[in-house]
Amino acid sequence: MPVLYALPVWICLALAAFASTFATAAGAERLATSAGPVEVTQMVGGLDTPWAVAVLPGGGVLVTERDGDLLYVANGKTRRVAGVPKVAAAGQGGLLDVTVARDFASSREIWLTYSKPQRRGAGTALASARLSRDGTRLTQVRTLFSSAPGASGGRHFGSRVVEAPDGALFVTIGDRGDRGSAQDRGNHNGSVVRINRDGSVPADNPFVGVAGVQPEIWSFGHRNPQGADVDARGRLWTSEHGARGGDEVNQVRKGANFGWPVISYGRHYNGGKIGEGTAKPGLEQPAFYWDPSIAPSGLMVYSGALWPEWRGDIFVGSLKFDHIARLSGDPLREVEQIRSPATERLRDIVEAPDGSIWFISVGQGAVYRMTPAQG
Repeated sequence: MPVLYALPVWICLALAAFASTFATAAGAERLATSAGPVEVTQMVGGLDTPWAVAVLPGGGVLVTERDGDLLYVANGKTRRVAGVPKVAAAGQGGLLDVTVARDFASSREIWLTYSKPQRRGAGTALASARLSRDGTRLTQVRTLFSSAPGASGGRHFGSRVVEAPDGALFVTIGDRGDRGSAQDRGNHNGSVVRINRDGSVPADNPFVGVAGVQPEIWSFGHRNPQGADVDARGRLWTSEHGARGGDEVNQVRKGANFGWPVISYGRHYNGGKIGEGTAKPGLEQPAFYWDPSIAPSGLMVYSGALWPEWRGDIFVGSLKFDHIARLSGDPLREVEQIRSPATERLRDIVEAPDGSIWFISVGQGAVYRMTPAQG
């Protein structure tokens, strides 16, 4: 019998606890995968443009809806959480990511990214808050970071927030539809920023003290990174929308320039050439790219807790082709596509504390959980 089915007792208990916490809106769907059969179960339904999901330790789930609602789901009930910052809900902007602090059990701290109203438009922002014990409200809400003002469009906000092993926070920001600004370090467009948990700038950020450069910038030359996670070695990975072709997975390095719009494996939507080609000295190459584009959104690096075969693999959701892409190996390559009606316009994908995989289907307006099939 494969190891997949011989689950440790603590995992079985955790799965049972999670199952008892939620009201299942639909029966489980059984799928074949490279690691054996899995069950995909709808955990939350009836959502309006859901963007991110975070599974709380001990049970309960937080879900963001882009128009500005943060939902707390537990014991079969869905509640709107009060105290969410005001968002500029227009175009691709609104309430975006939600991430739970590693010390949530003691701190109750979460982080939200959102498009914040600014002079002349909106910009990507990061807020911290404490979730009340009953999940009904946020307290101690504080804006930790706001991108430099000046962007007026409604596109390419990013935006994921990831807690690094050292406690610093990475936030991804798109080019805001202004391609050239991704190479201008005087603003935050097209960058990954890194800040301390209190909102201050880490002293070891690569551009601290450099005149005319925003000190929060960790890397730049990104188009629209909508997925991010750190692996077991603490390395940051992002998934990024290209134009027509050229969607990327990048291993993000300190101070690196990822080339947009100077280099790209895609073309403009009108078919025109982008920049100077696919490579240039001093500019980073993607770890992997798709052509044609899959419209990648959430990205998760899997721990291997329930599926040891998938340890260290990268899972990316496709908004365009309605599947979960699994990437593995060195060099990185796509090795599997997990597809079902539940993966329609897949927006976010995360690993829960028990090792189960949770994801958002915008097309279904629902959150799903994937677990090993039993029996």
